[in-house]
Amino acid sequence: MKVDGLLKPVALSFVAALILYAVAYTGIEHRRTFKGPWQVTFTNSAAGAPALVINQPALTITNVQIIFPDQSLPPGFAAMTLTLRDPRPVPHAVPFGNCIFMDTTFLPGTIVFNLFGHEIQLIPRVLTIDKQERPWRSNEAIPVASTNRL
Repeated sequence: MKVDGLLKPVALSFVAALILYAVAYTGIEHRRTFKGPWQVTFTNSAAGAPALVINQPALTITNVQIIFPDQSLPPGFAAMTLTLRDPRPVPHAVPFGNCIFMDTTFLPGTIVFNLFGHEIQLIPRVLTIDKQERPWRSNEAIPVASTNRL
């Protein structure tokens, strides 16, 4: 076979592979990110206690509050919202403790915090607090007292 006769099939194969790759990559990235990340706001409750407000619009999880009534806010605290989209090495600091696990391969993913000695785990299926599963209920306020620690 001549080089001229080989060039056309090789070029067409390359273009076809490139198109297939682009379509597959776009599809996988859409599947991976279409639900969006967890949105966690570190704030305070009406009584002034530290609190988390958790939202995940694609899962219809809105305004789930976890309140730490026995704790006080750190000095100079200002409310902060984290959008947990991009992975980071763990553990890393967050306002009331540490993020000890983060898997954002397929959003929203799984996020685990250690806050005031309590393990708070955000999983699309369920919320766990100190290894106790709780169904997601929008607009729920959940107090986590020091006596609840495992």
